[in-house]
Amino acid sequence: MENQTKTEDAKVHRERYRVFIEDVADGFYETDLKGNFTFFNNALCRIFGYSRKAIQGQDFRRFMKEENARVAFENVHKVYTTGKGITNITWKIIRKDGETRILEISSNLILDHTGKKIGFRGIARDVTSERQAARTNHALYQIALALHRFRLLDERLAYIIQQVRKLIGVEGASVILVDHEKKEFFFRAADYDDSQTSQKMKEIRYPLNKGIAGTVYRTGKPIIVPDVYQHPDFLSRVDEKAKYKTKNMLDVPIRTQDRLVGVLCAVNKKEGEFNTQDVELLSTIANTVGFPIENARINEALNCSYKEVHSLNKAKDNIIHHLSHELKTPVAILSATLSLLDRKLGKDKDHHWDRILLRAHRNLDRILEMQYEIEDILQDRDYTAYYMLSSLLETCTDEIEILLESEIFDDRQASDGIFKPDIAHLIQRIRQQIDHLFGPRESLSEKIHLDTFVKEKIATISTRFAHRNFHLITRFEKTPYIRIPGDVLSKTVEGLIRNAVENTPDGSRVEILVSNRKKGPVLMIKDYGVGITEEKKHLIFENYFVSYDTRHYSTKKPYDFNAGGKGFDLLRMKIFSERFHFSIQTTSTRCGFIPREEDICPGDINKCQFCQSDKDCLASGGTIVRVWFTSSDNLLEKKLKRVKNG
Repeated sequence: MENQTKTEDAKVHRERYRVFIEDVADGFYETDLKGNFTFFNNALCRIFGYSRKAIQGQDFRRFMKEENARVAFENVHKVYTTGKGITNITWKIIRKDGETRILEISSNLILDHTGKKIGFRGIARDVTSERQAARTNHALYQIALALHRFRLLDERLAYIIQQVRKLIGVEGASVILVDHEKKEFFFRAADYDDSQTSQKMKEIRYPLNKGIAGTVYRTGKPIIVPDVYQHPDFLSRVDEKAKYKTKNMLDVPIRTQDRLVGVLCAVNKKEGEFNTQDVELLSTIANTVGFPIENARINEALNCSYKEVHSLNKAKDNIIHHLSHELKTPVAILSATLSLLDRKLGKDKDHHWDRILLRAHRNLDRILEMQYEIEDILQDRDYTAYYMLSSLLETCTDEIEILLESEIFDDRQASDGIFKPDIAHLIQRIRQQIDHLFGPRESLSEKIHLDTFVKEKIATISTRFAHRNFHLITRFEKTPYIRIPGDVLSKTVEGLIRNAVENTPDGSRVEILVSNRKKGPVLMIKDYGVGITEEKKHLIFENYFVSYDTRHYSTKKPYDFNAGGKGFDLLRMKIFSERFHFSIQTTSTRCGFIPREEDICPGDINKCQFCQSDKDCLASGGTIVRVWFTSSDNLLEKKLKRVKNG
């Protein structure tokens, strides 16, 4: 009776043990000492993907690749030799469907009632999803960290598809982008085991409504295709052109907030088939890189536009430079011809001819000065030689002819019609003219005291605006010398004074001040003129700019109020400032009585309908230009600091 009770208790115990084992979610197993399965629960069958019959009596190493089987055996053997259980063994098994699963295994010895080792027992927990999630999170983190390093779109895409191949384990991956203008797909990036396949893929384009990618683009949903040649939307000509055999495929959309920009594609999974975990992983990557890809495309488009604009600007500069040189010789010839005509007409010509010749000379001088200003803006003055001799002689043919005729005429007058040319003198004049027109003109820096220079410049040009009736106020502080080419400073100072005078009506005021500051001398030119409108202020020093009406181009002389003809002065000064290390600052207020561009100042306070006195004009508008120079001592100190800082 007692034995029967013990037997029944043992059966109840085994039944409870079996129910417990079957109810747990993790796999439970027992093997003999050779590793053959002797007992296991249904969870293990589910994890392995095989039936109970297919697993019973099989060596656990049969479900692994050779390398994984060797590592698993070494771990179990360690348990056998040490007698101590292990809980951190990793098995990589291959399921019946070919999918690889990652298991965390515990292993302990089974002893019989005598203490003899008879097998192994443990728990098998499927951690594939956890490991993949951790790996995915790590990969996404690495992708997010790395994307900013790749500013170029192709570099960024190449990195993305390399990560896709590693994470999912596929033969090839590609980024298929949308060409919205042509309504086509194109492989912007492709990475395959065979590099030639990668290159061929990049040459393929096909319509947006074709292929698996077309279906993804149309529906906005991912697609798994286990056998592409059984799918009606598969475009086999892509394989034909790439000379590649696609077996299976996973495509997911790449989207930004408002539109789909492409498709992320993975083909030919190496182990098993594509599954929902692969879809989630690839979709997460696509969502992560959608905006960076679009930003890189925009950046690329902007760079292309910039290069195109740069190329157009270069072509424009070349054309202007060429036209500038082409213009110089005919203008000089016309000027010489007019001078010759003037001398031939002699003193007996009437006033009508005087006016015609004066007007022609004035406008030719304007054109010639514009040409020199353009030359200052466009050219580097680092000449090493003249133009090719043959080109120079050909260009100078007309100039030589004019000079000879001029010399002959002078000599005939001096000799009562008997021609006695001085050949040496002719050659010298020709040489001087060639040097003037075509030779190098170096701008060499020199020591200049700004106060003395500006004072002398005003004295030199004052006769040119002596006919104007405005008040000129000057004040000069003694300044240390600066280093700058004299011709550059002369053009800058004269150009600023001329702009001030031409924008100041008669009866108003122009102030020219030279002062000394801590970092060096400052030239300030202040006019109480019409000022500049708000919409034109941003154009100062940046473009061809005039603040006056160009209709006055041929009717007024330099320094006349609102005189026209040249808008290059300020741009040339800007280039000078960058080249010779000084800065220009401008502030301007448009006259409140004539705030709009089309409003006209009469050019004289006495004729202004708004001003009751000169004080009204002085308070209404004007422009201040400050030119900041660096003294030679401060400039030397800056250079020494740059050398010291390396």
